[in-house]
Amino acid sequence: MIRVGIIGITGYTGEELIRILSKHTGVKLTVLAGRAGSQLRDLKDIYPKYADLNLKCEPLNVDKIKNETDVVFLALPHAVAFAVVPLLLKAGKKVIDLSADFRLKDADTYEKWYKVNHTGKEFIKDAVYGLVELNLDKIKEAKLIANPGCYPTTILLGSAPAIKNDLVKSDDIIVDSKSGVSGSGRKNVVKYYETEHPTLRAYNIAGKHRHIPEIEQELSILFNKKVTITFTPQIIPLERGMLSTIYFNLNNVMTTSQIIDVYKNFYKGKNFVRVLDEGILPSIKNVANTNFCEIGLSVDTRTNKLIVVSAIDNLVKGASGQAVQNMNLMFGLDETEGLKEIK
Repeated sequence: MIRVGIIGITGYTGEELIRILSKHTGVKLTVLAGRAGSQLRDLKDIYPKYADLNLKCEPLNVDKIKNETDVVFLALPHAVAFAVVPLLLKAGKKVIDLSADFRLKDADTYEKWYKVNHTGKEFIKDAVYGLVELNLDKIKEAKLIANPGCYPTTILLGSAPAIKNDLVKSDDIIVDSKSGVSGSGRKNVVKYYETEHPTLRAYNIAGKHRHIPEIEQELSILFNKKVTITFTPQIIPLERGMLSTIYFNLNNVMTTSQIIDVYKNFYKGKNFVRVLDEGILPSIKNVANTNFCEIGLSVDTRTNKLIVVSAIDNLVKGASGQAVQNMNLMFGLDETEGLKEIK
């Protein structure tokens, strides 16, 4: 039985981790903690629906966590993990960080985009980018997982087969992404419902969104050259769900059917990616509350562009579900454990 700790249970991703892991037959939740300065509380007082778990949310105590866990999930704001990760790794614990703190391989890039000093530079080289469908073997051996962001997950899963099979050009890549409001965190969600709901709006356009360096870093690895994209994120009046539309210039004339075959072959045996048949496009409704990513494809024959549509639940495959998928592999379990049954 894997002993699991979660630090930061009061946010959306912390809540999702409890939801998934409380039903996972291979783990035992041993420590649930808030952020620094939090008080001891019954879990039922935070989430009444989990009253039957009879657990408590404890003040952050790293020594207790080290003594009572095998793996720790960090569901914390950016830059908070720097104070915790070194202590846990030195104690021999496996760590899955859901923030952006160890996703970027260049500390200067992190500091530029997140406006804080990176005080965990020595651990960057050891962090494995936890996109299972692309980095499975590395994840199995990892001690520290940098769990991918939600936008990057949709975009990278939607892009990888085309790039790895040399179907598309690396220039003039355009991505239009739409996210449920939960992606911005509880405080911003409250504000949205108080002042805006329902509305759809773009934000942080023209190269300002913090996920851009992560997306470009991983696309550059796939292309084996530096890549710059045009990325437009948008908020939609749903609590959860994400859909990205990616536009590529094709290298050669190809049919939609041919490209679908490439994608289905690439993701053959991958448990949580569904490549849809020609004429069928993904829907947020079909992936909500699941760890699945749906991908639909179409070629615009007038412009010789490949259009990829990718949909996930931003809180599951885009965050907590993907984190559990990583944990399963780190401990030699089937990657689907605790994930196929969630609703």
